[in-house]
Amino acid sequence: MMKRTVVATALICGLALSCTGCGGGDSDPAASAPKGGQALKGQKVTVAAVWTGEEQASFKKVLDGFTRKTGAEIQFVSTGDNVSTVIGSKIQGGDAPDVVMVPQVGVVQQFAKSGWLAPLSANVKAAATKNYAQVWQDYGTVDGTFYALYFKASDKSTVWYSPTAFANAGVTPPTTYEQMMTDAKTIADSGLSAFAIGGQDGWTLTDWFENIYLSQAGAENYDKLAQHKIPWTDPTVVKSLTTLGELFKQKTLIAGGAEGALRTDFPTSVTQVFGDEPKAAMTYEGDFVSGNITNDLHKKVGTDAKFFAFPSVDGGPAPVVGGGDAAVALKEGKNPSGGMKLLEYLATPEAAGIWAKSGGFLSPNKSLPLSSYSNDTLRQTAKSLIGAGDNVRFDMSDQAPAAFGGTAGTGEWKLLQDFLADPSDPAATAKKLETAAAKAYKN
Repeated sequence: MMKRTVVATALICGLALSCTGCGGGDSDPAASAPKGGQALKGQKVTVAAVWTGEEQASFKKVLDGFTRKTGAEIQFVSTGDNVSTVIGSKIQGGDAPDVVMVPQVGVVQQFAKSGWLAPLSANVKAAATKNYAQVWQDYGTVDGTFYALYFKASDKSTVWYSPTAFANAGVTPPTTYEQMMTDAKTIADSGLSAFAIGGQDGWTLTDWFENIYLSQAGAENYDKLAQHKIPWTDPTVVKSLTTLGELFKQKTLIAGGAEGALRTDFPTSVTQVFGDEPKAAMTYEGDFVSGNITNDLHKKVGTDAKFFAFPSVDGGPAPVVGGGDAAVALKEGKNPSGGMKLLEYLATPEAAGIWAKSGGFLSPNKSLPLSSYSNDTLRQTAKSLIGAGDNVRFDMSDQAPAAFGGTAGTGEWKLLQDFLADPSDPAATAKKLETAAAKAYKN
C-alpha cells in the first residue's frame, strides 16, 4: 500500500537483549548498540510485512543485522496490501507470524481489540519513553496498553517541484497556501500545468484534504475528526473541502484537468513532473516521492527535483502529517520471546541506521543521528518530522476503519474522487462522507 503508511510522520535505544542507555547527537548509532552474542541461535522468527521490491530488500538488511547479533533465522512473509485479512487467516490456520509490520493505526487497533497482540516488553516501553515523542507512543497504544513500536515513518507534508519549471515561471517556493495557488496560476500562464495529481489512487486525495484540514482547522479538530468525535458535516470540514475544491475547479492548474487526474496513478503523477516530457511543475505527496524520482526516473533529488513543506492555510500552522509502519508481536506466534527480541532490536538506532543508509526511509527515533541518512533531502525531511515532536498528526485515513479510510472504490477514497470530478457542492460531499464514516465506525 503506497499510503505509507506513508506519515508521515513518522527513535529508540538499547537492544534489550539488555536495554542500555544510548545518547543522542551525531554519534555512530552502532556505537550504542548492545552486544547480543548468539542468544537465539537455532531459533526461527517469522516476520510479516506489506513491503515488496526495494523496501523489502532494505528491510531484509535490517533483519540480517538482527541475525548477526542474535543468531536467529528470519523468515519473511509478504502480506500484500490487505494485512488484516491475511494475518487473520494465518492466525485461524495456526500459522501466525511472530511479528507483523502494520501500516495503519486503525489496523493496530483492530488487532488489539481482536485479542491478537502481546503487550510490548518493559524494555521496549522504556526505550520508547526515552527516545520517541509521546505522540508516536500514543499511536501505538490501545486502551492504555502499549502494543506497537513505530519503526518506519513518512513525512506526508512535502510538495515536490521542478526547479527548472519554477525558474521558467519566475516563482519561488511558497510559505502559504494562498501564495502556492497564486504561483500555480503564474506557472499555468507560462504554458505548463501547475500540479500533477494521482487521482486514480484515491489515497492521494485524502492526503490533500488532511494537510489542508490540519492547518486550517487545527490539531484539536483534526484529532476529533480522526476519531469521529465530530461529524464530517462539521463546518470545519466543509470549509476545507471548499478550499480543496477551489483547486479542483481550475482545470488549467491540473495536468489533464480533473478527468486526466482521475486516470493518473501516483507513480505517473511523479513522472508528469520529473520525466523527460514534463506536464506539470509540482506534485504533492510524501517524502517517498524521492524514491520514485531516484529509482524510477533516475533523476537527482536536490538538483532535478526539490521540495518545500506543505504551506500554511489561512494563517494556521504549517501542517506536519505523518504516516508509519509499526511492529507488533502476535500472541499466537510460534516464537513469542524471539519476536519480542526482534522488537527490542528494531527499537535501536542501529537497526534504523541500516535502512537509513539504504535510503527511502525515515525513522521516528530521535536517537538516530541525521548523519545516518544517505542524502541531504532525507536529512531535511527527518529533521522536519522529528522537529515537529508532538505536533505531528498521523495520517487521518489510516486511523479510520479500513472500510472508510483504506479501501479502493469505496468510502473516503471514492467520495474524494467523485469530488475531484465535480467539486461544485462541498456540503453535499461532506454529507456523503459522514454517511460512509458513520457506517464504518459503527461496524
